Amino acid sequence: MVYWRASLEQVHSKVMSRKPKLPLRKGWTTGACAAAAALAAFEALETGVFPDPVSIRLPKGERPLFELACMDLVDGAATAGIVKDAGDDPDVTHGVTVLATIRRNVPGTGIIFHAGDGVGTVTKPGLPVVSGEPAINPGPRKMIGDALLDSAEALDVTADLDVTIAIPGGEEIAKKTWNPRLGIVGGLSILGTTGIVHPYSCSAWIHSIHQGIDVARATGVDHVAGVTGRTSEAAIGKMYGFDEGALIDMGDFVGGMLKYLRRHPIERLTVGGGFAKMVKLAQGNLDLHSSRSQVDFKQLAQWLADLGAEPDDVARAEQANTAAQILMSAGSIEIGGLVARRAREVALATLSGRTAVEIVIVDRNGTVVGRADG
Repeated sequence: MVYWRASLEQVHSKVMSRKPKLPLRKGWTTGACAAAAALAAFEALETGVFPDPVSIRLPKGERPLFELACMDLVDGAATAGIVKDAGDDPDVTHGVTVLATIRRNVPGTGIIFHAGDGVGTVTKPGLPVVSGEPAINPGPRKMIGDALLDSAEALDVTADLDVTIAIPGGEEIAKKTWNPRLGIVGGLSILGTTGIVHPYSCSAWIHSIHQGIDVARATGVDHVAGVTGRTSEAAIGKMYGFDEGALIDMGDFVGGMLKYLRRHPIERLTVGGGFAKMVKLAQGNLDLHSSRSQVDFKQLAQWLADLGAEPDDVARAEQANTAAQILMSAGSIEIGGLVARRAREVALATLSGRTAVEIVIVDRNGTVVGRADG
């Protein structure tokens, strides 16, 4: 039976009661937590004592301390658990418990990874881990391996080990991530190349965009759609009969998607989103989040003037509160088409012409209000 520390409830309370402040607090990836838990379990297996707190060396030399949330040593197996603290980042895995169970294996086997409860298994090509393997990415595997090998050397033992990583409840949490459409079944991925979560970097989201492109390329998909949300995803999915493997949930990170496609091209790309976000792209913004880019209403009003709008309509557009307000009042002026063409020009310039690009703009009902494919 796993022994849960009396302070576990306090640990969860401390971790879950985050309040953003300046400067924003960094956190730890699932990979770093898994490495620390694995090291604690291994040392307990060898010495009978769990180090608590446990320290690991991250790839850039940092040495954070992690408090153990649970520990168990019985029948030739040791388990340690760490509650993930993602700092001030809105991370879906913030507050989960990452468990590592270590067992001895026969000499010469090295370190073998297994997916425990709540950790997914890879089933599609194109990901950095081959099909059939636990969804523990190369960075975390190296972090875990380095920690175990260093400890084994210090203890003068070999590191022939079975390492099982688990995240209780991870299968349900994974439904909120890209894992199901990436072909990662049964739970979450263990991620993190540096071990550190930088607040609001949204690195996990951008990483999922890259993985979605990789899986599409590896499975022979030659036309993908990068969409900003559910409405555009539904509209473009219906338009082309796409399955999930061709739909990339880029959110606000159109720049991250385009720059990755520049290095890893696909034959054809459709970029779909609402009017305001596509206006931002048309005006040269590659991050479409409201906190990092804004619609230039004077420029949008000038585009209306270029299309022949009446001076009074142009003046009202300059004072508009939202881009949607301008779209609704444009009448027969095809502002959606002009925005789509300009957005396409920005996308093509970012891609350096290696992928054919189409822009599809939809309103809140999913109706196409602008389209440009060259």
